[in-house]
Amino acid sequence: MLAIDGAYLEGGGQIIRTAVACAALTGQPIEIDHIRTGRSNPGLKNQHLAAIRAVAATCSAEVQGATKGSGRLVFRPGMARRAEVRVDTGTAGSVPLIIQAWLPVALVHGGTLMVTGGTEVQGAPTIDYLEHLLLRVLRHHGAEVTLALQQRGYFPAGGGAVKVTVAPSTLDPIRISESLRRSNGICSSAAGLPHHVVERQMSAAERAMRGIPDIGIPEQLIDLRTEGGPGSSCTVWAGTHGGSMLGRRGLPAEKVGAEAVANLQEERVAGGDVDRYLADQLLVYLAVAGGKYTAGRFTLHAETMLWLLDLFGYRIRHAGGTVTELSA
Repeated sequence: MLAIDGAYLEGGGQIIRTAVACAALTGQPIEIDHIRTGRSNPGLKNQHLAAIRAVAATCSAEVQGATKGSGRLVFRPGMARRAEVRVDTGTAGSVPLIIQAWLPVALVHGGTLMVTGGTEVQGAPTIDYLEHLLLRVLRHHGAEVTLALQQRGYFPAGGGAVKVTVAPSTLDPIRISESLRRSNGICSSAAGLPHHVVERQMSAAERAMRGIPDIGIPEQLIDLRTEGGPGSSCTVWAGTHGGSMLGRRGLPAEKVGAEAVANLQEERVAGGDVDRYLADQLLVYLAVAGGKYTAGRFTLHAETMLWLLDLFGYRIRHAGGTVTELSA
């Protein structure tokens, strides 16, 4: 059994999510100790438990220690298979992070995931970032995956609902082509708020993007209003760099749109093929399919991921400099 120190380096939930995904992909049983011991609320939280359940369903895994607050988890994968999975965080725990854990395994045999929780959560990618950046890149490389957003969920109520459907897929080596670089757009969204909030966020983001010469006029303008909430978000992208901002009480809608573009531009100025967050999210697919890309920043998340993937026998090379090159 592979022993994993859950407190190593970044020491957060990413270790849990990636470890169970890699265990399911490789058939390697694992034991994770010291789970999130350096955090103010150590141990497993609801969103980690939902991710574990989602991955376990794809391989009939035997699981021990999957309880709230647990500092130890044993995960013994069984036979990988297509599965129809339904999980509920019971909170505003991040839906995109749960999908990230499940997706690499589901791509092998296909399946569906219906997940309820938070679609826009502080410190996690928005559901729109997942759709327009990570999933767009994966589809370009052969992934057959569709995402249906049924309802948005914001902190603290949660209640967002998303269904992801995947066909068995073989990924091409990950490389950022010119066609991926050409896409750009804005997704302004809200739930349980007046319609003008979405419009003001969109207008501010569009003005900001038009002011950046090498982006120009966004080609996709998406405004979405769903039930649930209250809450709002704005996600923007230019090629394979993205930025987002969540609305909150007292923050003008115009500021939400403008700050999303400011976050995007910060990532673009850093350089590289992809932004720092997409660089982290693509690492497991780089490990499985091979390829090469660069990122403007080498984060502690990325360092933790390389350490963890290496434990499972996935060798990813990285070279520093003005930008970081990642290859396998």
